[in-house]
Amino acid sequence: MKLVFKQKIFSWFDSYDIYDENDNIYFIVKGQLSWGHLFKIYNSYNEEVGILKQKIFTFLPKYEIYTGNEKIGEIQKEFTFFKPKFHITFGNYTVEGNFIEWNYEVKKDEKIIATISKEIFHLTDTYIINVEENEALIVLMIVLAIDSIKDHKNRDND
Repeated sequence: MKLVFKQKIFSWFDSYDIYDENDNIYFIVKGQLSWGHLFKIYNSYNEEVGILKQKIFTFLPKYEIYTGNEKIGEIQKEFTFFKPKFHITFGNYTVEGNFIEWNYEVKKDEKIIATISKEIFHLTDTYIINVEENEALIVLMIVLAIDSIKDHKNRDND
């Protein structure tokens, strides 16, 4: 399935609408006031289905991933020089990006389950996510963590 991740132009907190290939809202992501980033993910029926919460005071960026009220694991940026990599503590997932940090592959058990590509020439960050439907929520939370890490890195370089 194809998902389109679009950041909203005007929002006090990070807020995103995630559309399916038919341009229907599939997920809604709402940023919340918190120490570090906190994202709540809702399905198209406005039911909360996941939470991504940044851990603060860590050497490299780290996020906790929740489905329902249960913490299922963490995603952390790894120290690398050329291609970004992320360590995921559950489900045998791996994530690796290209040199310019626009394209990523998500693998589970060494099989590609999602590709993520950033589209250019948009007013806001826009990503195209090709993902197996049963992995959509987990991959979305991975994309949110990557986008948040990149956004924080870009602010530090300004």
